[in-house]
Amino acid sequence: MQNVSENRVLIYIFGGSGDLAHRKLYPALFNLYRKNHIKHNFAVIGTARRDWSDDYYRSTILKSLEELPGSFNQKNSFTKHFYYQAHDVTDSKHYIALDNLGIELEKKYETQGNRIFYMAMAPKFFATIAEHLKSQNLVSEKGYNRIVIEKPFGRDFASAKELNDAISDTFSEDQIYRIDHYLGKEMVLGLLPLRFSNPFFEQVWNRDFIDNIQINLNEELGVEDRAGYYETAGALRDMVQNHIMQILALTTLGAPEKMSAEALRDQKQKLFAGLQVYKPEEVSKYFVRGQYGASDIPDHEPAYRDEPNVAPNSTIETFVAGEVHIDNDQWRGVPIFIRTGKRLPEKNSRIDVVFKPRQNPIFSQPDEPNILTIEIEPEEGVALQFNGKKIGQTTDPARYQLTYQHSKAEIAQVLDAYERLIYDVILGDHTNFSHWLELEKTWKFVDAIRQYWDNNAPTDFPNYKSGTAGPAASDSLLQRSNRQWIYQPEPRTTR
Repeated sequence: MQNVSENRVLIYIFGGSGDLAHRKLYPALFNLYRKNHIKHNFAVIGTARRDWSDDYYRSTILKSLEELPGSFNQKNSFTKHFYYQAHDVTDSKHYIALDNLGIELEKKYETQGNRIFYMAMAPKFFATIAEHLKSQNLVSEKGYNRIVIEKPFGRDFASAKELNDAISDTFSEDQIYRIDHYLGKEMVLGLLPLRFSNPFFEQVWNRDFIDNIQINLNEELGVEDRAGYYETAGALRDMVQNHIMQILALTTLGAPEKMSAEALRDQKQKLFAGLQVYKPEEVSKYFVRGQYGASDIPDHEPAYRDEPNVAPNSTIETFVAGEVHIDNDQWRGVPIFIRTGKRLPEKNSRIDVVFKPRQNPIFSQPDEPNILTIEIEPEEGVALQFNGKKIGQTTDPARYQLTYQHSKAEIAQVLDAYERLIYDVILGDHTNFSHWLELEKTWKFVDAIRQYWDNNAPTDFPNYKSGTAGPAASDSLLQRSNRQWIYQPEPRTTR
């Protein structure tokens, strides 16, 4: 572990009064503090429109830490590093106040001019903030400057490029950290060691041996209080363009020369260069969308269209399933099936790698396929299904399974996704962050689907009941090639 005395930093959190800051950022920073990754030489300036005092701001942070381990004294000492500045992001004079407070805190905490600017607010303000950070001289000349950007990074390629160009006027690419919390999850981080440190996987990780790959990111909850955002995003923009595409890349990219941000970035860019962008007439063949209706379960989960702030005739999708193809020598012809949605039977994120079965000349029936499953959440582990024989005086086949799971005690000792990624920003490590050239490719892929859907409104919404595994068409997507989803959860009968 790096010596905490070296982790000197002043962090500006734009949107410091908001839900993301209280639900994710403050708990993550406290856990870094509790685990001695940061200690004395750091300060945080929270800024938002609300007119709060430092004391009130600190009390809201304490409330967000109530469920975390640690004594009250430890939590209270942590919040003393936090300061609040009311702020209008469009008012140049307010940036002067932010800078003056920053200069004062840099002297008090000896942060050596290191500054992190965390954008925890609506993306429409990112460019404005970046422009003012430059024009009002908040960018430090003594230490490092890093900006952290939450998704959504644009809503299509054009807006993403405009946003990237605006931020790039102030910050260079090596100063920009586009955060995707899935890239901080333990089992996602474990994909490359699993693939490249085990010869028996590495040698067969290609189209000669793999029949298909399946990626599931399933959510039990509905839209909750995010309808304002979700009505403009939908599942395609919210989950496919970022989380799923990054997991897909780590599952299929070629071997990097070494484990570094630059080498990994090169392989991702090569991988996405082969991402097959569908023509309008191909979208309905390869992609399925859905929207949840009301459930049959006793507490009656409402339909998406009955959720607060959702249009009664909304055609936005809450479910996406699709077949993705990578046109390169390693993966040509191998379908990568993706599926994500809200109000599905349970929260579950996993990758299933299905190896090609073969007609075995020794036995009278074809082999069942070997299947490698990587459980990302809620369980964290790996399972390998393979063929054997039933016990006893028989040669009849049987399915065996080898499993490994991280224990709860092990998981409790490691940094969670936000902790890990924020700490990476402090250390200046880009390995687990996305690059603009990756987003350029994934946005163009998603835009082709989105444009077709926008021009061809669905007539069957809602088309799956809350608590079920999505519309029947998502099963047909695989059945047409005599395949099926490996993960087939039972419908949820209770909340």
